[in-house]
Amino acid sequence: MDGLNWRKASYSGSGGGGCVEVASSDPVVLVRDTTDRDGSTLTFSVEAWGLFTASLR
Repeated sequence: MDGLNWRKASYSGSGGGGCVEVASSDPVVLVRDTTDRDGSTLTFSVEAWGLFTASLR
């Protein structure tokens, strides 16, 4: 996971709570908990991530 460009979700607050980070690494998108960066990481296909984010709009 080193060397990836992790981006904090725009809806994550600065006071903790529900914070997530996302990184792209073709052909997948990785998602992790900002407060537990060494913990588990969810992996989605680019297509599945696109469908998910489109459903939020």
